[in-house]
Amino acid sequence: MVTEFLLLGFTDSIELQMLHFILFLLIYLIAMIGNLLLILVVAVDSRLHTPMYFFLANLSILDICYISVTIPKSIDVSFTGIRSISFFGCMAQIFLGITFGSVEMALLTVMAYDRYIAICYPLHYHIIMNKVKCSSMAAGCWVISIIYSALHTLNIIILPFCGPNDINQLFCDIPQVLKLACSDTFGHERAILVCGIVLGAIICSSISASYVHIFSTILKIPSSQGKHKAFSTCFPHLMVFFLFIITGMFTYMKKGSEVLFFNEILAALLYSIVPPIANPIIYSLRNKEIKKALRHLMNKVLSIKEVTSEKSKGNE
Repeated sequence: MVTEFLLLGFTDSIELQMLHFILFLLIYLIAMIGNLLLILVVAVDSRLHTPMYFFLANLSILDICYISVTIPKSIDVSFTGIRSISFFGCMAQIFLGITFGSVEMALLTVMAYDRYIAICYPLHYHIIMNKVKCSSMAAGCWVISIIYSALHTLNIIILPFCGPNDINQLFCDIPQVLKLACSDTFGHERAILVCGIVLGAIICSSISASYVHIFSTILKIPSSQGKHKAFSTCFPHLMVFFLFIITGMFTYMKKGSEVLFFNEILAALLYSIVPPIANPIIYSLRNKEIKKALRHLMNKVLSIKEVTSEKSKGNE
């Protein structure tokens, strides 16, 4: 029985390995810094203690978790050249990858509902979206996603793996692992596909329904300034949602031997790396409140530095 897998998506060239190591490390640091900074801004600035930014902070925490599933292992393999990953380590990558991906989609759905209430029912917004309800919806996203991920992972663990153990990817993902099973996986593949389609349909229809009501309400706003403000709060969320969906579809909607090895790796990288890096950038650039909070935080840091330097000069 297979006790470990070999990740063959990495190059044999020492020079390219070092290049990959630097690239993966840089990507990981950018994602961590961007998301941690966004969490810090939301936590420090009292003006951002609203449901919208509560969910945004949760999204940043989720992005940190999501990119940490695959990139640290890729950094380690690129640096050491040791491509092996234990069977249970591989299953853990699959479980956590599905969990965090599902939570992100569920959280984006909740964020669409939040925008729907804020724009369509502004007078009742703080009553409907109270702290208890926001916390319950966030917790519900995690619980449902963990159960969904556990079922998929168990669906793979019960399969027999007797060799080969070569995964043509940078990390463990479902399509590559299913190819290595020593039994017929047609039923498992269909179950995963059906569940993915059902989940995707529910999420896409929920978000679409929310934005149909949102846009119809925005068009009724008489002032152009009010319309612009309403659109500006929705645009970052839509960009993040479409980015996540497009990269996911690009990765998993293509199958077959005709898919090039390089393209398969590139698609998986896009899906696991681009959203965690892009999400804080999109919200920082497109949201005026976040930009104001960032400037306020930077001014605080600079003023503390000035006071500290003046004190040190006075002591001298």
